[in-house]
Amino acid sequence: MANDAMEQTLLAAFNDPEHASRYGDGPHRFIPGFADLNRMTAVLLAECVSDDARILVLGAGGGLELRALADARPGWTLVGVDPAVAMLEEARRVLGPDAARVTFCEGYIDDAPEGPFDAATCLLTLHFLDATERTRTVRELRRRLKPGAPFVVAHYSCPQTDGGRALWLSRYGAFALASGADPEQVKKMCAGVGATLPILDPAHDEAILRAAGFSDVAMFYAAFSWRGWVAYT
Repeated sequence: MANDAMEQTLLAAFNDPEHASRYGDGPHRFIPGFADLNRMTAVLLAECVSDDARILVLGAGGGLELRALADARPGWTLVGVDPAVAMLEEARRVLGPDAARVTFCEGYIDDAPEGPFDAATCLLTLHFLDATERTRTVRELRRRLKPGAPFVVAHYSCPQTDGGRALWLSRYGAFALASGADPEQVKKMCAGVGATLPILDPAHDEAILRAAGFSDVAMFYAAFSWRGWVAYT
């Protein structure tokens, strides 16, 4: 995380069972094309992996990403990693009977099984990490993948030029309001994102993927202040 205090604050919030139970409502209101992002993720993985692939999902709490992947291919098995126990419990609830196809792992990338995995995803997670920890995390994730494996990643990433960060943050809030989010929640979310998240610009995010050893890095998703890439080992 950017610092220990921020890490503990975020982890406490995500470990609140009430917060975890409400989590599923948020991404659809705050992230343009969220359902399509999940569908595109499954499409990109399916290009390269078999129907019985084993996939590492980093930041799996809440279960929305796991749900989408489980629906996409009934033969895929998944390993979901997240540091928040309450969010993992919510993921089990969201998955229902399909939770039997998932190995749940409490912790961070260092706590994930060694693999090797056929593919990996990390959605709405890396923006919580500063550049150094982000690079280390992506490198450790890559080390757990088979040669040629795809990695799909998406998170908050926008230009950091003078005035650019504030402009894109305002658009983030405006989209949420237009999607029916509670104004007080939007205000709180915007304040938190602007003050605490170690946001990087898209070029820096792409450079981190390459520095971690990924190749053929390509952006496939851009929606206001959100970006998504696919890359390969």
